[in-house]
Amino acid sequence: MRNYRRLLDICDFQGGTQPPKDEWVNTPQPGYIRMLQIRDYSQGDPKFIEYVKDTGKLHKCTKEDIMLSRYGYIGQAFTGLEGAYNVALVKVVKLEPVLNSYLYYYFQSPYFQHTLLSNVGSRATIPGFNKTELEKALIPVPTDEEQQSIVERLQKVDNLIEKHKQQIFNLDELVKSRFVEMFGDSEYNTYNLPVVYLSDLCNIGSSKRIYQSEQSETGVPFLRISDLGVLMDTGEIKADLYIPYNRFEELKSQGLVPDTGDILVTSRGTIGRCYIVKDSDNFYFQDGMISWLSRFSDDVMSLYIAYLFDMTGFKKQINNLQAGSTVAYLSIAMLKKLKIMLPPIELQNQFAEFVQGVNKERAAIQESLEELEVLKKPLMQKYFG
Repeated sequence: MRNYRRLLDICDFQGGTQPPKDEWVNTPQPGYIRMLQIRDYSQGDPKFIEYVKDTGKLHKCTKEDIMLSRYGYIGQAFTGLEGAYNVALVKVVKLEPVLNSYLYYYFQSPYFQHTLLSNVGSRATIPGFNKTELEKALIPVPTDEEQQSIVERLQKVDNLIEKHKQQIFNLDELVKSRFVEMFGDSEYNTYNLPVVYLSDLCNIGSSKRIYQSEQSETGVPFLRISDLGVLMDTGEIKADLYIPYNRFEELKSQGLVPDTGDILVTSRGTIGRCYIVKDSDNFYFQDGMISWLSRFSDDVMSLYIAYLFDMTGFKKQINNLQAGSTVAYLSIAMLKKLKIMLPPIELQNQFAEFVQGVNKERAAIQESLEELEVLKKPLMQKYFG
């Protein structure tokens, strides 16, 4: 018989702090505390792009603390953050001695996610959670020995998952290395390629504004910037906003819907991430936060442009356009000013063939990764209900 306890008897949750505007700065300095941008941590890669004075009044966490996201990726659990944290996060504070790693797995369990999200969905206009959503949450609390055994079994699966993720990462790095080998360093244009403005190669714009009154509960997915990030990271559309089919078809008939090969670029938050529209895609997207590159010249491939955006040197060019700005934003005007190295189209085609070959290997590893993640789900169900 499992020993179930109320979650709130086992642990408490400490919310973050929101410093005054005059305590924010744009660059790290001694004595300043870095803040986490949650969207990037969804892929295990925290980008500390915001900084704030350490006045002694900020809530802080260590790398061992379990943190939960209150907004966006609601209830996502992670560790490894050290410093101050903002109101988008809560820190798990243990009230009773439970293994930290066991508790960490509990917060990843389908039971916890279902309990949390079902309660959030019942009341929030802006999805997020407080302790009230966890009043009825239960947690099985076996002996320390059983907790350790459960953790070890789950860690074995996680180690295999991480190995596959590392293989995928290595393939992605291989493609980037091949890009530099074929086209040179994008910061210094080491191969002296012709340089043109991005506006010379494609149309640069955004979607037609969709007002709240035009949105619906069903229909064609309407992607906000966070939804586009999920699509990039997982390949899945998980939008909770829609527009009616007839409105989508109207926009499509006017040429206002992205076509296959077009690029969507994130213009807020983590700016400059690119998504190449697929033939099977069927969605619309939020204006302002997402820019749209379309009608590419015959001299350039969208694949080349998308990879160029991911090069370190090119990112520096984007960062230089942000000079003096307090908020990271990549406007349409800025996009038009970006200078693009333009290699011969034949060389771009060779690169595309290389990417296609790597993607076949990547797809096989991804399939094995998904099988491991499917294997993990019944284990989580078994241990946490």
